[in-house]
Amino acid sequence: MSELTQQELTQRILTALETLRETMATVDAAAAAEPSALPGWNRAHLLAHIDGFARAATRQLENAGAPETFPMYDDGPEGRDADIQMTALMHADALVGRATEAVQALESGIRTTGPEHWALNTGFRGSGSLEDLFYAIWRESVIHTSDFALGGSVANWEPEFCAHLFVELAARVPESRRYILQPHGAQRITLGHGEETTVLSGTAFDLAAWLAGREPLGPVQATADADGTALPELGPWPSGVKNGK
Repeated sequence: MSELTQQELTQRILTALETLRETMATVDAAAAAEPSALPGWNRAHLLAHIDGFARAATRQLENAGAPETFPMYDDGPEGRDADIQMTALMHADALVGRATEAVQALESGIRTTGPEHWALNTGFRGSGSLEDLFYAIWRESVIHTSDFALGGSVANWEPEFCAHLFVELAARVPESRRYILQPHGAQRITLGHGEETTVLSGTAFDLAAWLAGREPLGPVQATADADGTALPELGPWPSGVKNGK
């Protein structure tokens, strides 16, 4: 599934994680209690999720290629969600410190991973490769940095990242639907194989934001049979947790 070379992707991940750490460092007690851009979560929930994901991803990196893989989260999605709720209750300073420590450990693991490890199996999505996990780390880092809504936004999503999301999140298109994305000044992208067709136009980052379940900054216009229509439905996010998110 490689879209970037291992070196290119690694550099993008490390840059994204550094930006994420810098953003987390600005969160104080007041900011932690405020809503994030992710519906239903405040920034403390977001910090708790990043902490849990970074620790889970680091463990997968350390055990990549083992004879038997294990899931990202020992207790599945329910256990992960419960951990987020519990960890989010920590004092903001302690929570930021914990999440920062977890992200730094993940960065160290990424730096010690070479091309020879690229195809090793992990427990990500059951038996995904280390390459699959790297792309997930990139997605989590970039998207959640904008979710903090502390200066960063989807407008910071680079074209290569948006292009990756169009491929990765095509799984969100319902089976009966086909969505034709028309980024401004770029070629059309067709997602899905159903008979019900909707054309969506906007900037690449706004289309990617909509596909990722985030609020676009600018208009995303939808048309069906040449008439304006509401934005179409999306299926669930492809989960890194086996048996669903």
